[in-house]
Amino acid sequence: MDFNFSDDQQQLRDAVAKWVEKGYGFERRRATEAAGGFSREAWDELAELGLGGLYIPEDEGGLGMGPVEGMVVMEELGRGIVLEPLSQSFIAGAVLAAHADEDTKDNWLPRIAGGQALVVLAYQERKARYRLDVCEARAAKAGNGWTVSGTKSLVPAGDEADAFIVPAQVDGKIALFLVERSADGVAARGYGTQDGSRAAEVVFDKAAATLITQDGLPELERAVDIGIAATCAEAVGVMDKTLEITVEYMNTRKQFGVAIATFQALRHRVADMKMQLELARSMSYYATLKLNAPAAERRQALARAKYQLGNSMRFVSQQSVQLHGGIGVTDEYIGSHYFKKLTQLEMTFGDSLHHLGEVSARMQDHAGVFA
Repeated sequence: MDFNFSDDQQQLRDAVAKWVEKGYGFERRRATEAAGGFSREAWDELAELGLGGLYIPEDEGGLGMGPVEGMVVMEELGRGIVLEPLSQSFIAGAVLAAHADEDTKDNWLPRIAGGQALVVLAYQERKARYRLDVCEARAAKAGNGWTVSGTKSLVPAGDEADAFIVPAQVDGKIALFLVERSADGVAARGYGTQDGSRAAEVVFDKAAATLITQDGLPELERAVDIGIAATCAEAVGVMDKTLEITVEYMNTRKQFGVAIATFQALRHRVADMKMQLELARSMSYYATLKLNAPAAERRQALARAKYQLGNSMRFVSQQSVQLHGGIGVTDEYIGSHYFKKLTQLEMTFGDSLHHLGEVSARMQDHAGVFA
């Protein structure tokens, strides 16, 4: 299989890498974190690169690209531990392009692509424990439209978003709705998260909503799988930079008059970190290439990838802290922020144990077919 990137994909990577290096340094990130964890200015800069429209068709103002381009972008954003939730635009663009009516597409897709609208997936509930089929939010008909009532947790940049894609129950089935944050009955309480980004608890109280699709569970699963693939790619970028920072530190930190990078035992631990990084990179590629596979195959692949990425993230981040010593967990040092990012990414879109359970359950179902 050819894993080489096309010239266009490499140019996209280079453009994002240049922006991260020159436009999103550590001090800017620290300032954004101190200001609440989200910067509209940085979001606009990402939009100027066209990144919000990767999953949006060209005739709707987007770039009409796909999973591989999304992976390339997220890897580079991971290297800069960028706080702004670009993967949410991938999800929103894919969902609306596939299922929204023409008026909704015309109203939202060009604005998502251009960065004028931040639309995020608001799906997690406190009792769900990562299960997508558990949903207490309810929707009801209201004249020619709909209303949604319920509470969603850990909504990325929820108090900054312009609209939400919300799963809600309709006659015992999950449907997907678009709800504007400015609608009556919507209340968002924002807070900072462990990695310095921003999330919110969002309450919908008979909030006006636009129906996207009444067959919402399959599309919600696809949306989350897009998010998992983006998270895996982002984690690869974070781990890549974590390893780079660790090696640089070991080449400058001295004990007994020599750099600790010369100690054979420590070099072996760096080699183990590199092995975990490359294993994670391979599984990230696997996840990305399976995004367009049939649903059952895709879900199994994404669960496998997220489980492996979770293990790799935990190993690389913990080894980095141990090789640094006490400085590795100080807030003033850049390495600690990569550690916190990897810790949070391991739990994003389902933690490792959840996905191990998903893999096991699907393997049992598959075995049962041939029993």
